[in-house]
Amino acid sequence: MPPTLASLVQHSALKLTVRAGADRLDAPVRWAHASELADPVPYMEGGELLLVTATNLDAENPEVMGRYVRRLAGAGVVGLGFAVGVTYDEVPQPLVDAAEEAGLPLLEVPRRTPFLAIAKAVSSEIAADQYRAVTAGFEAQRELTRAALAGDGPAELLTRLAAHVDGWAALYDASGAVVAAAPDWAARRAARLTPDVERLRERPAPASVVVGDTDDRVELQSLGTGRRVRGALAVGTGAALGTAERYAVHSAVALLTLTTARSRSLQGAEQRLGAAVLRMLLAGQPDHARGVAGDLYGGLLDAPFRLLIAEAAEPSTTAQLSEAMETAAARSGETLLMVPEGERLVVLAADGGAAVAACAAYAEAQEAAPPREPSAPDAEVVIGLSAPAGPIAVSAAYKQAEQSLSVARRRGRALVEHEELAAGSVLPLLADDAVRAFADGMLRALYEHDAKGRGDLVASLRAWLSHHGQWDAAAADLGVHRHTLRYRMRRVEEILGRSLDDADVRMELWLALKVANPPTAS
Repeated sequence: MPPTLASLVQHSALKLTVRAGADRLDAPVRWAHASELADPVPYMEGGELLLVTATNLDAENPEVMGRYVRRLAGAGVVGLGFAVGVTYDEVPQPLVDAAEEAGLPLLEVPRRTPFLAIAKAVSSEIAADQYRAVTAGFEAQRELTRAALAGDGPAELLTRLAAHVDGWAALYDASGAVVAAAPDWAARRAARLTPDVERLRERPAPASVVVGDTDDRVELQSLGTGRRVRGALAVGTGAALGTAERYAVHSAVALLTLTTARSRSLQGAEQRLGAAVLRMLLAGQPDHARGVAGDLYGGLLDAPFRLLIAEAAEPSTTAQLSEAMETAAARSGETLLMVPEGERLVVLAADGGAAVAACAAYAEAQEAAPPREPSAPDAEVVIGLSAPAGPIAVSAAYKQAEQSLSVARRRGRALVEHEELAAGSVLPLLADDAVRAFADGMLRALYEHDAKGRGDLVASLRAWLSHHGQWDAAAADLGVHRHTLRYRMRRVEEILGRSLDDADVRMELWLALKVANPPTAS
């Protein structure tokens, strides 16, 4: 601890006596300074023990002493040392009264105690306190380094850090999710700070911010080098960090940053290995792929998995999806094969696992988000997801994901699964502007004919096609004679310039009727 007025009073060699403010002797002393100025406040920084002999002060004037002491207290001076036997034989009563009224500790300094001795005592205690803090900081650094090198993840490092700061500590990943916390109860407290971590992530590393509520004071430190933040460290304490605690926190930040950088380098190597495995699977070489995958990806190939392809205008957008899936996979212990390809991301993930669920949640959140301004940059990701597959069917799964991605792009969807394409009608696949424009153009002449009151060719065509060209059934459905229907179909052929005997023509007309936008009456 730094020196206090109490520790100076207890210093046997100084022989100091308390004349006022005995209840405030626990105030820390930053320095001891002698000044005979009538107003030394402009030269004070706060936290000083001011030593005076009152050479230039009317210490027996209550009004003068009241102003003098109030000025000192207002400037943050923690105590006043008054030397007796120099200008005054004893401490003047007006000064004692003023000190009591202002709550400023007043110490009587005997003549045989030079001010220099008091200054040396303060300096010595400050140096001793700094030495203790540095020593404790180095010891904390050694402990934290041993914890980081143990290879058990960040949990042990956080546990030791929390003990050193007498508080709690938590680690966040790049997405702002809590990775680990110590003690265990701190995880819930740390989760409440996710918005603060997200704001910190927008600032270049290294960066820090102090937040908190009535429970504690929390210091957030970003992890990483350069502009991209790789994570964050939260340290919660009951008060501001001291020197030793600061050493411990800075050591933890450095160690976690190095660990994160090492993890990123390892992740890069894993991605290169994953890319090689994926190429072999796509080439129809599952046995070779298993040999290369080894223990890293081998488990993923032993159970059904999904292949997804994500695409965005900016690689940073697919990076956000990547982080969300990585976090979910890490928490559930899943293996994830992830290969970035520029603005694309190709992923193999366990069918029914947490990573696939995180992908679906990401897409759902994107679709639920409010519309962006037209001038805003495109921050959307489009995802195609294959059906469950195994190592021998990766090529087919890739095609399924490509098809799903194409449909998602046309429909304006964030995510389309292949099951949606394999089941149900083919018509939703044609529901885009280009197909509707083709259908509207193909049927426009028929709609214009009907709009002039010359018959109902569109309805007749629809009935005839729905009954597979059966004249009696279609005519009955329309409530007309079959000869009337035959006449209408000849008019359809004449207007369109195409024969209804052609199966392709019938198919195109049927699809056009399904997806066209009938003109509204004017």
